[in-house]
Amino acid sequence: MIVDLRSDTVTRPTKEMLEAMFSAKVGDDVFGEDETVIALEQKAAALFGKEAGLFCPSGTMTNQIAVKAHTQAGDEVICDKLSHIYIYEGGGIASNALASVALIEGDRGRFTPEQVLENIRKEDIHFPRTSLVSIENTVNRGGGAYWNINEIKKIAFVCTENKLQFHLDGARIFNALIASNETAKNMGEQFDSISVCLSKGLGAPVGSVLLGTTDFIQKARRTRKVFGGGMRQAGYLAAAGIYALDNNINRLKDDHLKAKQLEETLNKLPFIEKIYPVETNIVLFTMPTANDAQQFIGKLAANNIKAITVGKSDVRFVTHLDFTDEMLEKVLNTIKKI
Repeated sequence: MIVDLRSDTVTRPTKEMLEAMFSAKVGDDVFGEDETVIALEQKAAALFGKEAGLFCPSGTMTNQIAVKAHTQAGDEVICDKLSHIYIYEGGGIASNALASVALIEGDRGRFTPEQVLENIRKEDIHFPRTSLVSIENTVNRGGGAYWNINEIKKIAFVCTENKLQFHLDGARIFNALIASNETAKNMGEQFDSISVCLSKGLGAPVGSVLLGTTDFIQKARRTRKVFGGGMRQAGYLAAAGIYALDNNINRLKDDHLKAKQLEETLNKLPFIEKIYPVETNIVLFTMPTANDAQQFIGKLAANNIKAITVGKSDVRFVTHLDFTDEMLEKVLNTIKKI
């Protein structure tokens, strides 16, 4: 038995999801004729209280389209230094939008409205123009930390008062909603644009949906074309997204519970230096050295358990719908023996 804890992107479609994909009604989406894509975009938009949606191949694409649509060349984006849009999207803010970043030192990727205010540039030709604030929820590099909705509302107010756009990288937004017992609509009201990923905890094989106003999504659609993201009979993929939204949200609490069980066992191991508080489905812990982390990964691999290092000496486990109770027991028994 191979156990894969590298990411929640490693899941495979279930039989039921595949059946939904195979029976999808499709057309040419670039011509706006794929009714399953249209249904997914409308469903996701309605869920978060937005006017329109745009189905894209990846969360990186939805994030980068949003950044480009919200900014002009030479503008600046405020985000945390742990943000996915800054670290893991290939320098896209610079190469796609020709924008710079103002990095905030937050708490596990979460920052305050006061910190946003401190990073808004005054009007001066020497400085870039601040135009966008972006947050990630949950925060991958923050060990799956989720945002308090009241802090988000305060930041949204700062953005409105200072005529800034506000974007949500919702790579694991449903994990955040389940953990915080918050509604998608209340969350959606705070943002000008939202990237909703379907291929992580929800288990779809491909895709994210970008949400916003009708005008914003029309602008985003043009940018998607430039990025090469226009797909044809994409309804086969969109059907998996619809199935995921209908069936795989509430079960995320099971992933969270398994992550907490991993945390409890890891806390008892003397060779682990630090464990980030486990709030959702990501377990992030620090080894004394980078070499220790690699040795730990190697010992797991010898027992057919896959995990990755994040940074120099942090190890990450991510629970997901393909991570069974039997697999959990195997991992717990293995790490107890290391």
